[in-house]
Amino acid sequence: MTTTTLPTRADTGTDVWVAACPTNSLIPERGVAVLLPNGDQVALFRTHDNTLYAIDNIDPFTNAAVLARGIVGDRGGEPTVASPMLKHVFALRTGICLDNPDVAQRTHRVREHDGQIHVRAQPDQHHDVR
Repeated sequence: MTTTTLPTRADTGTDVWVAACPTNSLIPERGVAVLLPNGDQVALFRTHDNTLYAIDNIDPFTNAAVLARGIVGDRGGEPTVASPMLKHVFALRTGICLDNPDVAQRTHRVREHDGQIHVRAQPDQHHDVR
């Protein structure tokens, strides 16, 4: 089940963290769509090894907000999500499309704090291939 959550802010210095959902409600291999304060959407995932990932929710090939409903898997040891639309596969660690490396999703930091999972509103700055 995919759930869209509304943001609540938890300011820590210059970072803005959005409370996405209670820790125990994020089921492994299932996504949650999170609305950020600026209106962007993030797809939040927990993999079977209990690692948390967040990437942009908008599929760059279709402009549909669907990646939270994608199929979580693995390609050569790399945790991935496949878009439910055209089945493009994105690396959850980097956001890079493994089917077209010229396309990438932004990634966001994720943390667990006081029984909640938080997503950092500001995307990571490690790459920008678009």
